[in-house]
Amino acid sequence: MHIELTMAWRNIWRNPRRSILTILAIAFACLLLVFMLSFQFGSYADMIRFSLNIHTGHLQIKAEGYQKNREIRKVISDPAAVAERLEDRPDIRDYTFRSNAFSLLSSEKRTYGSMITGIVPDREARLTTIEAVIRKGDYLATGDTNQVIIGDLLAENLRVDVGDELVLLGQARDGSVAASMLAVAGIFSSGQEEMDRSVAMITRDTFDRLYFMRGAVHEIVAVCPSLADVKPAVTGLKETLSGLDMRYPLKVWTWQELIPGLLQGIKIDLISGVIFYLIMIIVVAFSILNTFLMAVFERTREFGVLLALGVSHARLTHLLMLESSFICLVGMAAGIAGGAALTLYFQHTGIHIAGAAEILRFYGLPEALRPQLSWLSLLLGPAVVFVVTFLTALYPAWRVRRFKPVEAMHAT
Repeated sequence: MHIELTMAWRNIWRNPRRSILTILAIAFACLLLVFMLSFQFGSYADMIRFSLNIHTGHLQIKAEGYQKNREIRKVISDPAAVAERLEDRPDIRDYTFRSNAFSLLSSEKRTYGSMITGIVPDREARLTTIEAVIRKGDYLATGDTNQVIIGDLLAENLRVDVGDELVLLGQARDGSVAASMLAVAGIFSSGQEEMDRSVAMITRDTFDRLYFMRGAVHEIVAVCPSLADVKPAVTGLKETLSGLDMRYPLKVWTWQELIPGLLQGIKIDLISGVIFYLIMIIVVAFSILNTFLMAVFERTREFGVLLALGVSHARLTHLLMLESSFICLVGMAAGIAGGAALTLYFQHTGIHIAGAAEILRFYGLPEALRPQLSWLSLLLGPAVVFVVTFLTALYPAWRVRRFKPVEAMHAT
């Protein structure tokens, strides 16, 4: 075996220019795959973080059927009991309460339907970035009465500004009329068009009074220390909450279920990236194929002599596969090292897009895009390159198995 390894290594350098070009092609493919996969995964992490931090959270607890049909009567009747369960869980970092009702908001000139959301201001500020995206006026404070913050698109449609008054008209939980005058305390711009066009937020105390909630809420929004903690948290909460005595059974929703469009968008982008990577790997595969076909043609007489001396076809095939593996491993090692170094550099400094920093900052996104190096992004691409390279080398090896000693020795 030691002799075969030595022979395979020496055979690689019989034509150093061709071998080096092949190694560089593999190295470049691996480097690009490591960096691009890390960049994609980092972008996906930023997208998920932005969407979850603005409003959704990692998971939400709601009454059975409320997510599909947002009836005001489908409430979590005892949110304090649920909060006790959340406090005891290490996989829940923080949580907040929300109440929702569809109502009409009227200014002096226009009337629009809006989703009125009752929040606990200090808790909401800890979980989401809503306070950071206030563009005019002020965020809500605990104890504010008849104050409201609205999205910039809703403010534009209603033609109101900070300090203007709005008339709220809706239906309370008990069927009575919910009506009040609200002063616009602030205007936010979340970057999510649907939210900016339709959501208005008041304090939970004001919501309770107007909509006769009697302490009930519609949603309990929670965040975990990391995305990896979401699944065990959901599993544990389902067992814990099943024992609570509530008017409506409770259901735990993950962020994937709450915003499926985000996950679908990530999958579509990933598929398009995979298609590009496969095309690049196929180009590298043809380079490998060319290298070994040329090696077989040049060494046909040599193989004929070896076969005549009693060397088996299997041993020659094994020698060629070792040469292929050596070239691939050297290229992979160089590509992985270069890709990791490049990724770590930009992970530290970030990739700044000219003219986009202010826009990204406006929506609470990081000013620089950063790749995110992980074991998956480091090894996935090179592993695919190795498999494709190995399979590509099978064809030249198969040709060698068909050689006949006399014919091979007479080849020119």
